[in-house]
Amino acid sequence: MNTAGHSEATARRGLELTPFRGLRYDPDRVGSLASVTSPPYDVVVRPDGVHHLQSADPYNIVRLILPEAGTPSARTEQAADTLRRWLAEGVLTADPEPALYVYEQRDGGGMVQRGVIGALEVSEPSDGVVLPHEEVMPPVVADRAALMRATRANLEPLLLTYHGNGTAAEVVERTARRLPLLDTTTEDGFHHRLWAVTDPADLTRIQSDLAHHQALIADGHHRWATYRQLRAEHPSPSPWDHGLVLLVDTARYPLRVRAIHRLLHGLAVADALAAVEGLFRVRHLDVPLADALEVLADAACAGNAFLLAGDGAFHLIDRPDPALLNRTVPADRPAAWRSLDATVLHATLLDHVWRIPEDSPAHIAYIHDTAATVAKAERDGGTAVLMHPVREDVVRDLARQGVTMPRKSTSFGPKPASGLVLRALEV
Repeated sequence: MNTAGHSEATARRGLELTPFRGLRYDPDRVGSLASVTSPPYDVVVRPDGVHHLQSADPYNIVRLILPEAGTPSARTEQAADTLRRWLAEGVLTADPEPALYVYEQRDGGGMVQRGVIGALEVSEPSDGVVLPHEEVMPPVVADRAALMRATRANLEPLLLTYHGNGTAAEVVERTARRLPLLDTTTEDGFHHRLWAVTDPADLTRIQSDLAHHQALIADGHHRWATYRQLRAEHPSPSPWDHGLVLLVDTARYPLRVRAIHRLLHGLAVADALAAVEGLFRVRHLDVPLADALEVLADAACAGNAFLLAGDGAFHLIDRPDPALLNRTVPADRPAAWRSLDATVLHATLLDHVWRIPEDSPAHIAYIHDTAATVAKAERDGGTAVLMHPVREDVVRDLARQGVTMPRKSTSFGPKPASGLVLRALEV
């Protein structure tokens, strides 16, 4: 299955990927390369996750992407100071010449994903080169922008997909038969390898092929919006004209599409259920999580459906009142957008039924791990809203129409590990 493929760009130009001198950890200065990596910043949302990574190694990348000082300005300055110190100490060093990087991920089940990491020219959605499919939260963009300004670096690549199967893919496959620059297995069981592509002929093959394609943002909408904001702040030409990305050819390596769940702070499950009584059908499920998710999947085939958890059980809510949807869901969008679970969750349940502001981390957390969402809801007395994944073809078709989905609607993966290669703007 092609999980994020698209046809060649019809815009005047396509993807323009540029080599750069990657910053990488000196393996002699850290405990292990695995111990300094992290999931992307927006996956590490729990404080215990941050503390676990910090304890793994004093040089773990989480100290740059999620600094823990008190105020926002203190956090960004802390990250900048940490990066400067690591560069001065030789913990992070720049590769000797500009390169594009072939990156491979493997899991224990036989899944292999390969792509190319480089500095991509930043473009606007109207250019039709890089297609967003989700809305973003301005406070998150402001936070990432402050961090990038302070560090003058792209600390982790965002994930883009394109549908090619051309000469770029051939270079990737040939490169992956060589000895890698690094080879490590992280605690989640994923095996990571990285190669530098510096041969001028191979660089030209990759760049020429990509110039005929457009890409879909699979993961990293807020970082792409940050790239666009920082480019607008700096007169061109400047290093801010480009941003660090991983490009995966889904003709060769289809991605997985998973849901992102919501944790509603301060809303008890009993209160959430009482509010939807008469507006949705409610079914109480006294089954394990895996079985509850199967029930959710079956219900999602027929329409909008959600699992609520946090009180030791699972509760399926589905079959929303059509009159309620007509009152609450904006009518000026395509039918595919209006029927999305995320649309109904935010426009109907959050805005009109539970009256919870969606742009405040004090009220809502977005968590990728299903079991962790349920456990935290039970521990904190909140409500976990478990979602069913959106079909890939819906994501692609809406993106081509220029219609963005509600924020945090999808989770494409596997995501690139942070900490394997960074881009400093001055190098």
